[in-house]
Amino acid sequence: MADVHAGLRSLGLLPGDDGPEADGALETAEFDAATELAVRHFQQVRGLSVDGRVGDETYRALNEARWSLADRLLHHDPERPTRGDDVITLQERLHELGYDAGPVDGVFGPETEVGLRAFQRDYGLTSDGTCGPATFRALRQLGRKVTGGRPQLLRQSASFVDSGPHLIGRRIVVDPGHGGTDPGNTAGETTEADLVFDLASRIEGRLAAAGATVYLTRGRDQNPTAAERTRFANDARADLFVSLHLDAHASEHARGVASYYYGTGSGASSTVGEQFANLARREVVARTGMLDLGSHPKTWDLLRMTRMPTVRLDCGYLSHPVDRLLLLDARVRSAMAQAVLAAVQRLFLPADADPPTGTFDLPAGLKA
Repeated sequence: MADVHAGLRSLGLLPGDDGPEADGALETAEFDAATELAVRHFQQVRGLSVDGRVGDETYRALNEARWSLADRLLHHDPERPTRGDDVITLQERLHELGYDAGPVDGVFGPETEVGLRAFQRDYGLTSDGTCGPATFRALRQLGRKVTGGRPQLLRQSASFVDSGPHLIGRRIVVDPGHGGTDPGNTAGETTEADLVFDLASRIEGRLAAAGATVYLTRGRDQNPTAAERTRFANDARADLFVSLHLDAHASEHARGVASYYYGTGSGASSTVGEQFANLARREVVARTGMLDLGSHPKTWDLLRMTRMPTVRLDCGYLSHPVDRLLLLDARVRSAMAQAVLAAVQRLFLPADADPPTGTFDLPAGLKA
């Protein structure tokens, strides 16, 4: 608990004093109402699930937030990748200077190393892929060269369209949430795990019929961890990843469809992921009549650690009677599967050939 309080104090989210008295207070700190409020604020700002609890993801984020650029040497370690806000700053700085360092995700991976080596080489530094004092100095001295958007992400978006409109050979991972001993949200005998597995199977069939190679992250009785799901998608070298969930809430007014993509809320985000999240959500809403809850940037590891555009689609609330009736209707789940297929296909279409939401039919599109 002491390190949680220390992290919150360092971020200015909890009041604190300097000196030995403050150290003693940290050692005896409790998780009180003020701490919970500070944690909720931190989770909101960082794009995490706002539950006021310090789980593994929130704890890692607190640890990452304490690092600023030049606090430590940065380099690529394949076994234990360096993560932190200093890596985010480095990635953003390299992009501003015109170097492609991969997604701005705060993880020092091979793409960041390639971008850093290119910068070091062009600036006359030792091109060793390690960000040390000389590289920190050079990064501070140079002004921004690239303005007006996120060039590496815009290139990624363009590459999807340039690769052609067909789905033949596309590798797509569909991730039905929960499973096995984890039923997810429940309503009587109805479980989230069963419904999203059925939906994932319908999506798999439609995408496969269109020529895509489709992988499910789990079987009916399995429950991989989030790390195992992301690793599966990365090992498959997937082009897209879509994770399916249902929601529940104590409020009787909570209902509708929401989508999520990787983004910090402060500029760094997955351009294609954001586009895919909007397409999938709007297609589902148009074909089912469910309430539209919008698309939102999040830094969940499932979205952050996958190396391809990734979307989480929350397809309704089991706790709401209208949503629940719709979700229990096999025809509605088929319409949702068709909606995801349409969203995937539209992602690869040029703007002048992109049909209005809710109107795209794949066989007709293929004939055209």
